[in-house]
This record gives sequence, C-alpha cells and structure tokens, in this order.
Amino acid sequence: MPHTIPACPQCGQENTYPDGSNYVCPDCAFEWPQVADATESEANDAGDGAVRDANGNPLADGDAVILVKDLKVKGSSSTLKKGTKIKSIRLVDGADGHNVDCKTDLGSMLLKSEFLKKA
Repeated sequence: MPHTIPACPQCGQENTYPDGSNYVCPDCAFEWPQVADATESEANDAGDGAVRDANGNPLADGDAVILVKDLKVKGSSSTLKKGTKIKSIRLVDGADGHNVDCKTDLGSMLLKSEFLKKA
C-alpha cells in the first residue's frame, strides 16, 4: 500500500479510516483533514506566503470565517463549536501554525487556518 493511514492524533488508536477528504477515528470520533499537510506544504512551496483556509481559499485581514470542526480551548473546559462565525480576523505569523488572530465569545485567541473556511 503506497499511502498509509495515520494513527489518530487525539487518542493514538490505529483504527482510522478515510472518509471523503478527512480521516476519521471510530474510537474517539475525531476527524482531521487528509490534505492539511499537503496544503501547507504546497503553500510553502509556492512561496506566495498566502494563508489559506481548509478549502484552499486565500484569507486576508478583515475576512469573516466559519469553524469547520469543534475546537477545544487549551487551559479551559470550553469548546469553540463547529459552524461558529468569526468576524474581522487578523493574519499573524504565530507559533506552531497558529496564523489567525481573532476575537471569539471566549476571548481573543490564535487559531490555525486549516480549521477555518471563508464565510
């Protein structure tokens, strides 16, 4: 098999399977995009420096975005829910790929563009 399916990054189980453009873990119900790594490397290879959303659309300062999955907030018991609209984002060069600065109901935070789609 030329392409191996990775273990779940959330629970570490190896029962994952592809479903459309995502991988799915049946043990903990975690889903993550198959092409996130490829999209980031393509953007870096292109050298255009554009920050792209989960669908590959370029993002700009002031755009409105929608979360494509539930995100747990580190250091808190809160969760940002899938489908939440976030207005007036600001693009930053953050650590660990957190390249979108925004204000949510839970306060100001940095998010990864791979979990957002342009509204």
